[in-house]
Amino acid sequence: MATIKAPVDPTSCAAWKALEDHKAALDEKGISLKDWFAADPDRVSKLSFDVADLHFDLSKNLVTDETIPLLVQLAREVGLEERRDAMFAGEHINTTEDRAVLHTALRRQKNEAGTLIVDGQDCIADVHEVLDRMYDFAERVRSGEWRGVTGHSIKNVVSIGIGGSDLGPVMVYESLKPFIDGPSVRFVSNIDPNDMAEKLRGLDPETTLVIVVSKTFTTLETITNAREARTWLLDTLREQGAINNTPEAAADAVAHHFVAVSTALDLVADFGIDPNNAFGFWSWVGGRYSVDSAVGLSLILAFGREKFENFLAGFRAIDEHFLNTPLEQNIPVLMGLMNVWYVNFFNAESHAVLPYCQYLHRFPAYLQQLTMESNGKGTRWDGTPVTTKTGEVFWGEAGTNGQHAFYQLIHQGTRLIPADFIAFVNTPNPTKDGDQDVHEVFLANFLAQTKALAFGKTADEVRAEGTAEWMVPARVFTGNRPTTSIFGKALTPFAMGALIALYEHITFVEGTVWGVNSFDQWGVELGKQLAKQITPAFDDDDAMAKQDASTQALLAFYRANRV
Repeated sequence: MATIKAPVDPTSCAAWKALEDHKAALDEKGISLKDWFAADPDRVSKLSFDVADLHFDLSKNLVTDETIPLLVQLAREVGLEERRDAMFAGEHINTTEDRAVLHTALRRQKNEAGTLIVDGQDCIADVHEVLDRMYDFAERVRSGEWRGVTGHSIKNVVSIGIGGSDLGPVMVYESLKPFIDGPSVRFVSNIDPNDMAEKLRGLDPETTLVIVVSKTFTTLETITNAREARTWLLDTLREQGAINNTPEAAADAVAHHFVAVSTALDLVADFGIDPNNAFGFWSWVGGRYSVDSAVGLSLILAFGREKFENFLAGFRAIDEHFLNTPLEQNIPVLMGLMNVWYVNFFNAESHAVLPYCQYLHRFPAYLQQLTMESNGKGTRWDGTPVTTKTGEVFWGEAGTNGQHAFYQLIHQGTRLIPADFIAFVNTPNPTKDGDQDVHEVFLANFLAQTKALAFGKTADEVRAEGTAEWMVPARVFTGNRPTTSIFGKALTPFAMGALIALYEHITFVEGTVWGVNSFDQWGVELGKQLAKQITPAFDDDDAMAKQDASTQALLAFYRANRV
């Protein structure tokens, strides 16, 4: 491994000290979005941007004309532009695993000028070789050419994965349901037997295809679930009289009904899957950045090639904006830097993502992995301790459901919770309640919430409504709760790709400022190791005796109560 260049300590930067002084001056004078809007009629236009069919309004953030230049200065002092360029060029910026970070290569076009040779491989050629194979396979399934062992075409797909091999595809599948014109897909991730049982319920194995998504083909949860699905397939086919009880019949059935997303072709073959029906991806693609790789095979089956290519084009539009736009007008940069502003200078600990679109109901969960697995780190990329707070707790809920659940805390609680609101002008399901457009009622809530959070409601305004004096404080809204509004034309495959790439690069910007490696996840590994040690202790007394007292007590409770 080459010598690792230490990250710049952000707290040593001149911009950091200037931001501390700037924050202190704002506190002394008083932060007031209402006053800032009144004093600057151009505030909205200066802080609004249009990128990739998305409109961004940053004007309700706690920033002034002085804040943005200081944040951009900080980005330059920590070397954001250089690290961004190094990532796109394929340098090994994932230091702890000594890997390139090239999820952006997954959406580059085949005919782009130049090549991208990394570790001796032509990455763009490799990507498109796999894409072409996936498109060909998906078309065979969608057209009915690919058939199950009894000659029936495929109507349902079960995709088995976990973490990045599941969260991305299931989120996109839910988000783009109006565009499905192929087999329906069910996703299994949890090793809890209930998950598999519910997802297989009502399926006919004769018309079901199973995708096993595991790069190494050793992921405990995924391979356990894959074996369970194989048992279900073979047992049910035998019960139906569709196949006989011979090893040859079983092998033929698995070959017709299982494919893999993996690079471990020997283990794929051992499982019974034809290696020709395995689709790989590379060490430079992290799981949480992999939805646009072979991990997205289920999406191509559901949507088809053209829509998946539009999905990739949305990613590419944001990639090009991030790579080529000056930092002062660069949306992922500005949003990432504002997150740093809130975490490190306002002590914000969480960040809400509030999509006013029911189809995006899994998007906050997707972002939890993307952001918290990436930047939930206590060491920098050279192994030294971080010098600032890092990471945010990302969370959220779709639409007005959230309003009736947790908005109270955002509006009047003691914690500052920055929030991103996401909505779309057009809906695929327009509806009227009498003469009233229901989608416009919905969007009125989207607009009203950001307005209320920004500008609040004063004690005098409450009194003017005839409220009893003792109750006035309870009905005051302080305002100055920061939000970003993202307004799209419609939730299309292109827009979905753009949204994912947006948050990928926001995460990168934050990680660069904090000096962390946003592309490893060692914190996930310890629990996996301990689970393997504990598993024998459910029945083995010697294994149980090796556990700590608390684990022993819980195992004893399990043993005493299992049926």
